[in-house]
Amino acid sequence: MSIVARLRAAARATRPVDPEFAAVLKRRWEELPETARTPGQLLGRHAVGCEGTHGVFPKCNLKCTPCYHSRDANQVRVDGPHTLENVTAQMALLRERRGPVAHAQLIGGEVSLLEPDDHAAALRIMREHGREPMSFTHGDFDHSYLEQLALGPDGRRRIERLSFAAHFDKFMYGRRGIVRPESEAALHPYRRRFVEMFARLKREHGVRYFLAHNMTVTPGNLDEVADVIREGVRMGGYSMFSFQPAAFLGDERRWKENYRQATPDAVWAEIERGAGTRLDHRVLENGDVRCNRTAYGFYVGERWYPALDGDDARDLTMREVFFRHFGQVNLTGAPLPVVAARVLRVFARHPTATVHTSRWLVRRLRRVGLRQLARHRFRIRPVSFVMHQFMDAQQVAPAWEMMRRGEQAQEPVLRETQERLAACHYTMAHPEDGTLVPACVQHAVLDEGENAQLRTLLPLVDVRTSR
Repeated sequence: MSIVARLRAAARATRPVDPEFAAVLKRRWEELPETARTPGQLLGRHAVGCEGTHGVFPKCNLKCTPCYHSRDANQVRVDGPHTLENVTAQMALLRERRGPVAHAQLIGGEVSLLEPDDHAAALRIMREHGREPMSFTHGDFDHSYLEQLALGPDGRRRIERLSFAAHFDKFMYGRRGIVRPESEAALHPYRRRFVEMFARLKREHGVRYFLAHNMTVTPGNLDEVADVIREGVRMGGYSMFSFQPAAFLGDERRWKENYRQATPDAVWAEIERGAGTRLDHRVLENGDVRCNRTAYGFYVGERWYPALDGDDARDLTMREVFFRHFGQVNLTGAPLPVVAARVLRVFARHPTATVHTSRWLVRRLRRVGLRQLARHRFRIRPVSFVMHQFMDAQQVAPAWEMMRRGEQAQEPVLRETQERLAACHYTMAHPEDGTLVPACVQHAVLDEGENAQLRTLLPLVDVRTSR
C-alpha cells in the first residue's frame, strides 16, 4: 500500500463521524416515544442501545429463584455449531438494522458451558459484525477455562480484551463450594475469586478485561445490596455494579416471594447507600427511566464521584456540548489511538468543545482534590451503577400483541408497558422473520416456544456408564 493510500485509510478510520452510524442514531431517536426524548437521553444521540443473543445455549447448571428462563431451557443440549450458526445470523441482522457498532451480550444460559474454542469463536463473530461482546456468566468456572478461552492452541493470546458480566446472589443454588448460600456476604470470597482470575490472566498473559457485577434483588436480599457494593468496590476489579429487581417473568415454578415489594426506588436507595452518596440517574439516561437507571462516575480510593453533576449548571452545559460535538462520534470498540485521534479532530474543528472539556476536567480535579489524588497515586477507577427493571409477563404479553397490531393501549398500565417497550435499551434479533424485539418480550412471550423447539432440535443425551 502506498503512503498516500495509507494516509487516506488513516483519515477514514479516524474521521469523527461515520455517516452510517449518524443515520442509525437519527432513526433510533425518531423511533423513541416522547416520554423517552429527554435532555439526558443517550439512545439516538450517542448509542443505539445494548443487544443480546437468545436461543444459542439456553442451558444453565445452577438453579435460581427467580429465573427468567422458560421451563424447557435446561432440557436443551449445549451445541457449539448451533451456537455459532445462530450467533452469526443474529449479529448479521443487528449489523444490518442497528448499524456498525453496539455493545452486545453473549447470553442465554451459562456461557462457560460452551467449549472454550466455541466461546472464543462466538466472540470473534460478534466483533466481526461491529459488536463489542460481553459474556454473561454465573462465574463458577476455573482459571483454566479462562486461559483456554483467551489463548489459542499455540498458547498465544487470541483475545486482547475480555468483557464478562458475572451474576452473584444468594438465591442461586448449586454453586461449587456453597450450594445454598445463607447470605450475600457468604458469596464475597467467590466474587473476589472471580476478579482474581482475570487479574492473574492479565498479569500472566496481558489480556485486558472489563467486569460487571450483576445481582437479582428481591425482598429477601434488598438490605444486603449496600454491603455487596462496598465489598465489591474493595475487590478492585468490577467496573460496573448492575442490579435487577426480580420480576414475574420466566419459569413460574421459581417464583418464591412477592417481588414487587422490592420497588425500584427502594433498590436505588440501597445502591446509593452502598455508594455512599446520592446517584443522579437523570443526568444521562438509557431508554425509559422506569426500566433503567444509570449513574456514571469514578472512584478515587473508596469515594465515588459523578462524571456529571446534575445540580451544576456548568455540567449540564457540558452534557449538551458532549451531545453536540461527540454524540455521533463512535467511541466503542476502536483501538485507543484511533479513539484519541477522533477526539483530537473534534477539538481541532470545534475549539469551544476544547474549552468546555478543559473546564469540566478542572472542576472534577477540584472536587476530588489534588491531595486526595496524590494519596491514591492518581489512580482513578471508572465505575458505573445500573438498575434494570424488567416487566411482568402478564403486562408484556398483551401490550406487545397490541403493538404488533398497531394498537395503542388505553388502559394506563398497558400504555406504560408499550411506552417502555418502544424505548427498550436491550434488543434481541430474530433472523427467521427479520424482527428485533425487546428483551422483556423475548423472555415473556417468545422464550417458551423457542426453547420447546430447541428441546426437540437439541435433546439432552442420556449418558449411562456401566461398571
